[in-house]
Amino acid sequence: MHRMTMPSIGTALAWRDAARTLISANVPPQSVTWGDEAEPPGLWDTDPPAVGETAVTVPRGFIALANAVVWHNDPARFALLYRVLWRLRDTPHLMSDRADADLAALRQMEKNVHRCQHKMKAFVRFRDVGTPGDARRSFAAWFEPTHHTVEPTAPFFARRFGDMDWRIITPDVSASFINGQITLAAGQAKPPLPEDASEQLWTTYFRNIFNPARLKVKAMQSEMPKKYWKNMPETAAIPEMIENAPARVQEMNRAAPTIPPLRAAKVLKHVATLGTVWSGSPDELTAAISACTRCDLHCNATQAVLGEGPSDAALMIVGEQPGDQEDLAGRPFVGPAGKLFDQLAKEAGLDREKAYVTNAVKHFKFKPQGRRRIHQRPNTSEVLHCKWWLDAERAAVKPKVILAMGATAALALTGNCSDMAGRRGVARILADDTQLVLTFHPSYILRIRDPGERHAAANDLRRDLALAHRLSLKPE
Repeated sequence: MHRMTMPSIGTALAWRDAARTLISANVPPQSVTWGDEAEPPGLWDTDPPAVGETAVTVPRGFIALANAVVWHNDPARFALLYRVLWRLRDTPHLMSDRADADLAALRQMEKNVHRCQHKMKAFVRFRDVGTPGDARRSFAAWFEPTHHTVEPTAPFFARRFGDMDWRIITPDVSASFINGQITLAAGQAKPPLPEDASEQLWTTYFRNIFNPARLKVKAMQSEMPKKYWKNMPETAAIPEMIENAPARVQEMNRAAPTIPPLRAAKVLKHVATLGTVWSGSPDELTAAISACTRCDLHCNATQAVLGEGPSDAALMIVGEQPGDQEDLAGRPFVGPAGKLFDQLAKEAGLDREKAYVTNAVKHFKFKPQGRRRIHQRPNTSEVLHCKWWLDAERAAVKPKVILAMGATAALALTGNCSDMAGRRGVARILADDTQLVLTFHPSYILRIRDPGERHAAANDLRRDLALAHRLSLKPE
């Protein structure tokens, strides 16, 4: 049994050299024990083998993984890394296997090490230990990392604080940066570090960035674990700030401005110019819709497609938007979806000529593709701009029942276009006491490829047409 002893400083390089020696000598994982300098050798341990001549190529991903995992505090990390390295000889694509248990354990160790490094960068607090007249400022910090992350994280502090000398002392390994050079030494007990003016600055800064309205104690403790608090001067203020948070929130609410910001005033002014309700006569509505320029859809469409039907119809049927053929003809529901609608309406006992048929959006939105115009769904802004005309049509016709076909129609009439399958087929009451029935749009049924699903959706639309028709015939 070969024993490989890993030092506490230079661990990554030592493990790499040891693993190279073992793998080149064809030593299997079960013939190796791993330990650190503090552990005595076992009874059957022998010296490391001589370096062989077998060359092993490993993926870069494994090298990056190993360079992080070696700093974990689990004693089994070296053996686990070597076992995966041994397996890589025969399974070169092992690193891409997300179901492998060994790799999953290593990935979790890697994540823990990176998290520990992040905490070290965030929570190390230096104290001034220099004396007046020194050429370089001198600072020291005490830190207790969860893993052996001092050595791999020291270069970060050298880059961040390159204009001063510093020491980071931990129970495991301590790092020093003196005159631009990093040196590592064994850990030591916590030294008596003096307080300095920067501690008050930290506390003042922390108090000013603390937002009591967004306080979540568990989330804060997850990001700033309590084990680090004793070495961070600003955390002494946390209990008081948590206790006073509700009162501060109430004070902030009372002090909140009541005048809307400038951008809100601009929006309100724009809304006022558009108005909220059509104020013209029903006779003027047709010409007004035809001349509409409230959104950009009018720029490319052939014409606005107006609603048609009796001006006093008890049933209003609202589709989504005109299609290619409707845009050219200037009439709603004359294309393939319209033909399916006419067929299902007839089977449901509904006479289209007695209903007012219109669309939530009056202009055809499309994307040119060669000679074809590909239908595009209107966005929320376009639907809301065109709701002006739909509301005007409702006010003019005053229907008892509205049948909304498709998500765009549902958005215009209810403000919600989700879960059409779950909301369809049920009568509901709008704010003006009009009854509303949601259902599928015929074009949706035409897009279903599965014959069984298409037949079921057509049956649902037929039932919803019959329901809306029955409701419209009921006396007041």
